[in-house]
Amino acid sequence: MNTAATSISEPWMWAAFIAFVLAMLALDLFVFGGKKAHKVSVREAGAWTLAWVSLALAFNVGLWWHLDGTAGPAIAEQKALEFLTGYLIEWSLSVDNVFVFLLIFAAFHVKPEYQRRVLIYGVLGAIVLRAIMILAGAWVVREFAWVLYVFGVFLVVTGIRMLVMAEKEPDLEKNPVLRFARRHLRISDGHHGEQFSVMKDGVRYFTPLFLVLILIETSDVVFAVDSIPAIFAITTDPFIVFTSNIFAIMGLRALYFLLADVADRFHLLKYGLAMVLTFIGAKMLIAPWYHVPVAASLAIVAVLIGSSVAASLIATRQGAK
Repeated sequence: MNTAATSISEPWMWAAFIAFVLAMLALDLFVFGGKKAHKVSVREAGAWTLAWVSLALAFNVGLWWHLDGTAGPAIAEQKALEFLTGYLIEWSLSVDNVFVFLLIFAAFHVKPEYQRRVLIYGVLGAIVLRAIMILAGAWVVREFAWVLYVFGVFLVVTGIRMLVMAEKEPDLEKNPVLRFARRHLRISDGHHGEQFSVMKDGVRYFTPLFLVLILIETSDVVFAVDSIPAIFAITTDPFIVFTSNIFAIMGLRALYFLLADVADRFHLLKYGLAMVLTFIGAKMLIAPWYHVPVAASLAIVAVLIGSSVAASLIATRQGAK
């Protein structure tokens, strides 16, 4: 198994990318209505989704161009393929977050105009969490290469479990984090707009929207545990892992609002995601005997996701007829 964790990046590349992420978050929060409650339209969500996908592809082209001139065409093509494959995996796995977000918002009866602020803070938390987990994971892989086989077993088991549990919706009332929060926090009655806490008779109460935020952050922890090992099967370069992850996370909120009203039409996508995780885990486990090329991994992941999407659309169309 190729466990080289040497990054092709330089300090200025890390600094430039982090500055770009902070700038985009600032624009979202203070310029493009991040502090203003409103229902995100499908048109707005579609424009932002297209923008984030375009930015990710432009970044990949820029990365290839830079490496082609500094490290040679072979490394440039390899790293560009690694980023594209990693981004496709992370982006497709993030779709599973959409289904969970819909379930959480529906369970707490959160109005569409108040969902955007929760997801903004959810993205901020996810970025910090992913950065910590990726850097820690890169160090562990570098020091203990055998941990990649542990990742492989975990992904195969997770993929099989997803196949078995695909049609079962989680019971939020049994969520231990939610039960702990309700037991130890003062929760106000009813919603209070976009407020996460309110003062009542000199005592601070947390609103139900704060519980929603906790569940959103918790769900990202669960998904990160699946998705980060998956991308380490493609590359152990921390910079590639981090950038592909963050681009997928930054576009998650727009993707949610784009799919919110039509998510039920992609009900078979979970099976495709489960097969992706199983394939990636198997890829890691057979690496000592056969190394699956990155280009082949990209093609297989694309076929699995594309087939499950097509099957979902065909099934819903036939059901409608």
